[in-house]
Order: sequence, then C-alpha cells, then structure tokens
Amino acid sequence: MKISVIIPTYNRYEFLKRAIESVVAQTHHCDEIIIVNDGSTDNTSQIQIDAPFIKYIYQENAGVSAARNSGIEAAKNEWIAFLDSDDVWHEDKIKEQVSFHKQHKNISISYTDEVWIRDDKEVKIPKKFKKVGKDAFLENISYCNIAPSSVLVHKKLFDKYGLFDESLEVCEDYDLWLRIALVEKIALVDKKLIVKYAGHEDQLSFKHWGMDKFRVQSLEKLLFSEIIESSFYYEQIKKELLHKYEILLKGSIKHNREKDISAYEKKVSKFRLL
Repeated sequence: MKISVIIPTYNRYEFLKRAIESVVAQTHHCDEIIIVNDGSTDNTSQIQIDAPFIKYIYQENAGVSAARNSGIEAAKNEWIAFLDSDDVWHEDKIKEQVSFHKQHKNISISYTDEVWIRDDKEVKIPKKFKKVGKDAFLENISYCNIAPSSVLVHKKLFDKYGLFDESLEVCEDYDLWLRIALVEKIALVDKKLIVKYAGHEDQLSFKHWGMDKFRVQSLEKLLFSEIIESSFYYEQIKKELLHKYEILLKGSIKHNREKDISAYEKKVSKFRLL
C-alpha cells in the first residue's frame, strides 16, 4: 500500500518540522508527503528547503478544510493519511494501519487511539474520549472522537461522501466522519499511535464560543438529507439535535445573545413536538 500524507499548516513552522520528522521516521515508508501552506505569514515556506522531498502547495488562507481538500486533490496515491502540523505519529502508526487493512480489505477507513501532552507532560484523557470502536456514528454524534491525525482512508470514500465542508471553520472532521460512518464501517486500531499536543493559543478548538453551533450545522444537514430518512440513525440525530439546541439556548441566555436566544427557543419548541 502506498500512502500520501497530507499536512495542512498555518503559521506553525516549528511544529511542522517535528510533524514531518515523525512521518519520515515511519517503519512503513510513506510514498508522498504533501504540505499545504494555508496562507502562513511566518517562515513556513522555508520547509521546502528543509525538506526538499515534500510536495509543497501554497494557497491563500482559506481554512483547514480547504487545505486538506487541496491535499486530497493533489495526492497521487489511493490511500491517504492526515497529520495536523502540531501532532506527531508513533513510528509504527502507518505500519499498524496498513497491516489492519490488508487483513480487512472490506474496510476503507481506520483511526487509532492517542496520547495527549500538555506542558511537556502526558495528561489523562477524559473518560468520555475513550475509544470504543463499535459504532463510529453513535460514538461520535455528541462530539468528535476521531482525531484527523489518526485517520487512514481510501480515496474512493471522498468520491462517495464528499470532501471536508469548507463552510465549517471548525468541526469539519466531525462532519465528514459522520457522513462516512452513516454507511461505512470506521474501524479502530486500538493502539496509542499519535501524540496530540495541547495548550498553544492558535488551536481552533479554543477559538469559538459554543462549538456545538457547528456540530448542529452538520447534524441538520444529515437530518434533512435523502439518505437519512430510512436510516436507523434518524431518531438518534433528532434526539442529539434537541440536546444541543437546549445547550446552546442556555449558553445564549448566559451570554445575553438575544438573536441566538430567539432562534434556539424556536428550534427547541419545534423539535420537542417531533
């Protein structure tokens, strides 16, 4: 199996070097490394000199979804692995997933467990983020529990289910994994094969109030899509949407967001009647 690795990046030059080193160190060779520079204003372009073997793409700043999509479109191989530029891989990460897919040829996407580091120390992962690996849709409907850096996926799934939604500034991974999990088996390779570093200021997950706003957008798209009406997950989505509307309504009241209060009151009333 030949692998294309896609690393989107924005103003993370020092982190990016560390990420690339973890790809080069893989015990299963990665055939292609694609760096998508999403309009960085630091010295990220220097990476072309540091690592002349990479495929380098520059684009005006358009967000991580657009950057990953550019990488997917440029990838020459059928199998794609993602790596966020502030994460790193265990040296056997790709080897373990390649081995899994060779044994399970009917499964076209997998993810792995992870280690969290904050201030140079490993931190305990909250219980709710424990990987289960049974039903990826139900395990991710409340929040995303599949790190992009852990995913290995066959390119054909993007033809079937679409790319990352570029209208979502965050939760774009949540959105895509749910679209895929609605139909496909997303398998867990139950080993800690990536390291996620937390605490730096530019992390998108720290940037937005009410992250559920973006998850709601994704769930609403699914609920009103043609495929979902006959799906087992239809009632699950309605239940989760009502729960998230109620959370966002409470948050809107707390932050005195009058327009949001009105909007979520209407949504809560509507969904309680469904």
